[in-house]
Amino acid sequence: MERALSSSARPLKNILKSHPARLSAPRSFSQPASPFPRANPSPRSSPQRPCYRSLHVSAPYAGASRPPKSRDRGPKSNEDTQTDFGALDVLRNTPPPATAIDACTHDGFALNNQVRVSGCGVLLVGGEAFRWRPWLRSDGKEGTVAEGGVRDDVMAGRLLNAKGQWEVPDKSWGILELVWPKPDLLIIGTGPSVIPIAPAVRSYLNGLGIRLEIQDTRNASAQFNLLATERGVTQVAAALIPIGWKEGR
Repeated sequence: MERALSSSARPLKNILKSHPARLSAPRSFSQPASPFPRANPSPRSSPQRPCYRSLHVSAPYAGASRPPKSRDRGPKSNEDTQTDFGALDVLRNTPPPATAIDACTHDGFALNNQVRVSGCGVLLVGGEAFRWRPWLRSDGKEGTVAEGGVRDDVMAGRLLNAKGQWEVPDKSWGILELVWPKPDLLIIGTGPSVIPIAPAVRSYLNGLGIRLEIQDTRNASAQFNLLATERGVTQVAAALIPIGWKEGR
């Protein structure tokens, strides 16, 4: 066995000695080798085929339900579990405030506590109702009618300035300076129609930390009833002029 290996190894040594150049000399190429093959496809080799688009419109589903011919739902159910959302009232168990406005009369208001105010406006603050006459002037005459005075129940005066804006003196809001805590919102009813208030009045009330909402008296009364029931009379106040007020009468 050893003789066979030695005899096979001799020719290998002879081959290495006789051809040393073949093993040491590197191969030479006419062009440098590139790591990636170059691809230059000819446009003629791969002709582009036209792309055709087809739109398929499916037929309407034959089993689709049709709109009802009548919206009558039949007789009303007597089940106790049925809910009538039309009669749903989230404030049903919340009692309205005693100073809520039940009705707006021509020269005053009817309150929820069976009190009727006539010949003046009302100022609703902190659950109390105050007679309010912001049109009275400091130079007005006092006394009886025979003496030339003006009765307290007569609505006569002016609430508009030269620019047609609703403006009252600052002393008309004296109760708002004394009350604490002050209401967060004051709803002003300017009479039968909405009248923009003067910037001086808005600036004065905003300086007290009170936000304003300006509406006609009917809508202002309804909004006061809702917000006072929902948020409380300490958060919402109202200053209302009768709907029968006429400027300069």
